[in-house]
Amino acid sequence: MTTETAAEDQERADFLETLSTHRSFLRHTVRDLTDDQARGRTTVSELCLGGLIKHVTRAEKRWADFIVRGPIAIGSGDEAAITAHAAGFRMLEGETLASLLENYEEVARGTDDLVASLPSLDATQPLPEAPWFEPGARWSARRVLLHIIAETAQHAGHADIIRESLDGAKTMG
Repeated sequence: MTTETAAEDQERADFLETLSTHRSFLRHTVRDLTDDQARGRTTVSELCLGGLIKHVTRAEKRWADFIVRGPIAIGSGDEAAITAHAAGFRMLEGETLASLLENYEEVARGTDDLVASLPSLDATQPLPEAPWFEPGARWSARRVLLHIIAETAQHAGHADIIRESLDGAKTMG
């Protein structure tokens, strides 16, 4: 094994460990909740705990798919896509927290398998054309994984605030 291969293997392990930690924080935040509690809004925003699980799942799935398939996995930035994105933050009637968590676990396993099997973290894909992306920019698998970690960590923090507002429970502390 070359030093370069060992370094990339360690980098993959570090990505997966960090992502696992933040996923765990997010899952822990919704422990012991009913579906109604997970659906409830405790702040003026549209955010609810079930919706955050749903959003993070969708985001991770799309970005992991982007590593393999490129911009088609992210889709367009048209009005319908923006509306669908906003709806992804809500836990709808008929959705259960248990099913959202099960889907999250399935997506997480897929991402972890992808990270372990990628030929290189240096492979890039062009970002889709959208006002929020730099024109002509490309992201490596490494950059996408950093984005997934940041997204998960950010929303785990949001979830902690919502949960504390709901019933005083905290993820940490």
